[in-house]
Amino acid sequence: MARVIHVFRQPDRFVAGTVGEPGERTFYLQASEDVRTVSVQLEKQQVSVLAERIGALLEEVQRRFHADLPNQVPDELVDTEPLQVPVDEEFRVGTMGLGWDAETEAVVVELLAVTDEELDESVVLDDTEEGPDALRVFLSPAHARAFAERAERVINAGRKPCPLCAEPLDPSGHICPRQNGYRRSEED
Repeated sequence: MARVIHVFRQPDRFVAGTVGEPGERTFYLQASEDVRTVSVQLEKQQVSVLAERIGALLEEVQRRFHADLPNQVPDELVDTEPLQVPVDEEFRVGTMGLGWDAETEAVVVELLAVTDEELDESVVLDDTEEGPDALRVFLSPAHARAFAERAERVINAGRKPCPLCAEPLDPSGHICPRQNGYRRSEED
């Protein structure tokens, strides 16, 4: 079957979001342009790494190319709306790629579907016929910063960490390894 690459050159929206309650959340990235919306599922850690790497990429572009990039997210780009429903997952993300397109001055995010086969890194950011399905999104530096900021908010909206071991606290508490197995709740 032929590879499907969903390309969003000027997305109206590219956001991280979740479905479910803290502790049971499923993480998604969603790209929208005109009437087309594509959602992909990924792990919380992948969202965190992507947000962190986008910030690092923008710093590197500023340093290396002396580009004048925004350091703050403009108010009009702050997105607090929920994901568009229904959230129909195109695929589960396995590999992520990130790059800078100097010609268009855009951050390029590519998310590749999980595959059982060993993935050749040349498939990332390439239009070859063979390989896993992909979502490729081009973001202006301001939109990239807005994405990263929202992703951090989404990640931090989960369960509070235990003050001793930093593991997430369930509503009923958790057995903290630093307390020798004694149950710890949010009130402790």
